[in-house]
Amino acid sequence: MDPSTPQLRVHQRRALQALESAWDAGRSRAWIVLPPGGGKTRVGLETAARHLRDGTVTKAVVLSPNTAIQGQWVGAAAELGLTASDDRGLTAELTSLTYQAVAIFDADDEVADDPDDDPDDDASASQLARLHPNGRALVERLRATPGLLLVLDECHHLLEVWGELLAELLAELPDSWVLGLTATPPATLDADQARLVDELFGGIVFQAGVPALVREGDLAPYLELAHLVTPTAREEEWLAEEATRFTELTTRLMDPEFGSLPFLPWLDERFVTAVPRVEVAPDQLDAALRLHFAGLLALPPGAVLSERHRRPPTPADWVALVDDWLVRCVVPSEDPRDHDVLDVVRRALPAVGYVWTRRGIRVGRSTVDRVLARSLAKTTATVGLVAQEWDVLGDHARVLVLCDHERATAIVPEALDGVLDDQEGSARSVIAALVGDPATAGLDPLLVTGSTVAAGEGTLRALVEQVRGADPALADALVVEPGEVATLTGPWTSRRWVPHVTRFFESGGSRVLVGTRGLLGEGWDARRISTLVDLTTATTSTAVVQTRGRALRVDPTWPDKVALTWSVVCLTEAHPRGGQDWDRLVRKHVGFQGIDAEGDVVDGVGHLDASFSPYVPPPVADVDALNARMDGRARDRQAVRAWWRVGTPYVDQVRPTLRVRGRVSAPAEGSGPPVPPPLVTSADGVLVRGTLLAAPSAFVLRHRRRRLVAWRDDVLRPVLVAPSLQQLGAAVADGLLSAGLGGPGSPGVVVEQHPSGEYRCRLDGADEASSWLFTESLEQLLEPMATPRYVVARYVLGPDDVPDPGFWATVRGASAVRRAMLRARPSGVVWHPVPSALGVNAARAGAFAAAWDRWVGPTSLLYTGSPEGAGVLAAQQGSDPFDATTVIRRHWS
Repeated sequence: MDPSTPQLRVHQRRALQALESAWDAGRSRAWIVLPPGGGKTRVGLETAARHLRDGTVTKAVVLSPNTAIQGQWVGAAAELGLTASDDRGLTAELTSLTYQAVAIFDADDEVADDPDDDPDDDASASQLARLHPNGRALVERLRATPGLLLVLDECHHLLEVWGELLAELLAELPDSWVLGLTATPPATLDADQARLVDELFGGIVFQAGVPALVREGDLAPYLELAHLVTPTAREEEWLAEEATRFTELTTRLMDPEFGSLPFLPWLDERFVTAVPRVEVAPDQLDAALRLHFAGLLALPPGAVLSERHRRPPTPADWVALVDDWLVRCVVPSEDPRDHDVLDVVRRALPAVGYVWTRRGIRVGRSTVDRVLARSLAKTTATVGLVAQEWDVLGDHARVLVLCDHERATAIVPEALDGVLDDQEGSARSVIAALVGDPATAGLDPLLVTGSTVAAGEGTLRALVEQVRGADPALADALVVEPGEVATLTGPWTSRRWVPHVTRFFESGGSRVLVGTRGLLGEGWDARRISTLVDLTTATTSTAVVQTRGRALRVDPTWPDKVALTWSVVCLTEAHPRGGQDWDRLVRKHVGFQGIDAEGDVVDGVGHLDASFSPYVPPPVADVDALNARMDGRARDRQAVRAWWRVGTPYVDQVRPTLRVRGRVSAPAEGSGPPVPPPLVTSADGVLVRGTLLAAPSAFVLRHRRRRLVAWRDDVLRPVLVAPSLQQLGAAVADGLLSAGLGGPGSPGVVVEQHPSGEYRCRLDGADEASSWLFTESLEQLLEPMATPRYVVARYVLGPDDVPDPGFWATVRGASAVRRAMLRARPSGVVWHPVPSALGVNAARAGAFAAAWDRWVGPTSLLYTGSPEGAGVLAAQQGSDPFDATTVIRRHWS
């Protein structure tokens, strides 16, 4: 091994230890997850080197998604003293090949240049690709090699594109060692992908997330930001015109004469009054609950509203319900009124990107989405972000702008003539804007794609001179072709020009690189990137992880580097699908952790701004204020670095946390674990715990004055306010534990108050499933009364139920004390829903009631299916005793 080879990092050592343990236990297949920049290549090479030395492996073969990564394996293997080659003959100790060597596979082109096209369609085509003769011959050589170690690098591609072909390949190699390496977090895998990992690899052997490597100092601290824009005036005008047809449709749907069984009565029969209850798809139920929130539908029996339902219905919600209505009610009907209904709906659907087919409503091309994805406002915003980075960082500034494609190849629809330029949204349009703007032209913006190197003429000549220092013959053959944006042509391809462009960029010859995700989104490293501007539309887990990994490398020339990633998002309220770009942003951040403005590491759009919801975009009126807030965070990089607390201990665990605002409180800071309210026992055995049911006798108050003061302060005063969040959380946690649903019970409940006044509650010492069950159950307890199966009572004292402080000073003698205490009696009762997981049956509900009795106060448990319970439900439905706003976020620690 070369003496200059870096020592193994903490997570590389842990991954190797976990791998060896798995193989010692008899496993021959393993799956390891490390983020971009986490050193997956080194883990694979160390594994190969160790087992080549001990003889358990005779040959190592690495398959990776592109030639750039293929070359990295060959070079890194040589540094470890291994003989390495990219020859299919498998003659070297380690052979590095691409997946294309086995089968037709195009991992770099996961999304079409038109966001209207469904990327899954392209993936499906790749999955159907079959082995060509050369690929089959390679598989035969692999199968004939004893002691084979097969390393599948960036193997998330296999889940997304190869599918069953991967299973067929591994079936050919039953006696081989197989190591899968990926940067894609398990949380972002869909159900089918997770199943495939379990079936083919036996689950994940080791994983570490980006935040853990930042804490170790192996990746740069980073900040995720969103820059929000609205469409240009012409774009907005067109969008408003398009919205008219859909508005007319929703208006018709409210018409009680529209169809033989109109839309709203149909929904009522389908979701509210159906007996027996008809099964509906989850997306239809969610849509119905959002219609309920909008006041258009009664609450379906047993339904519980969560954060995702507390917003107006989207076009997708309307479509899901209208489709059900058309297929089940309108189309089978012979009534002429229903024929008219179908005709009206069919004409209106294209305005929101849907079409009517014989199988029902299906997604069609969305011209609206195309306008939002490619809005000129995004290009203009990119110029501003680049200029701001130069203003803040000066010579440290290195900006990478990533686009989906170099040129737009899809023809702009006639409807967008004069609204959107043919090339808007492409890398070509971005480089033209950067070169043409005085604020950024001096940064020497440079375009590099799989087919083009382009920039201002002076920038390209400087690049040629740098090439000359390494390859004079190549430099002499390069030609700068003039134009608004000049092009550098010659006898080279991307495999040759990418290293030259990378060195030019890192040395400061160009401080702004514009590229495509296919070329620079994976397998390309530039440590000096300070900021990434993401203009891509791809939302697959692969694309998101690899895109965000570009800026996270540690820069040896800048120890205090903090990387920024800007997502540019276009919003409009002029059209019902004006949140399409926002939905894309949300999908990009699912399972991806970032630091928020309070220094917490959370996933989802919540780390961009605490006000952001994954279910609804922010109001357009707030755009300027939000952008100003983002700019302020972007400028204070030292604060961001401090938030990350590099070098401090961590758990590397992600757990849900309930964020609460409302009429709840938390114990004072430092009060320790939750403790039940005081207990007072009267002579006749009445228990009083936080809530008074009967006044204690003189026997209890033998030491009159001291007991009186304690009873007043410890028992009466706490019930003048709502119970604390700690009490409620403890009741839920103990209820779940007693019901056999897992978790550590009340000792694991942690409540923290943040400077904003928000409370955050989580369950420590629990596995992820138990944490989620606790968090969702507590959220249900705090929400307005819906239609629970069981309810519990909380008896309350009002201010008029307790004598004022002056009265107590006049009390003398035992009889007077007793009379005084009898004046303090509860005058009201508040009913609360038993969370759905605990309301499944009487036994679980009883376990919760017992926990409630301990932590909140004596209670009554009612089944809402009983006459008394139905009466309580009818009276209390919709009540909101805590007036709480709740959201669930996943926190890393």
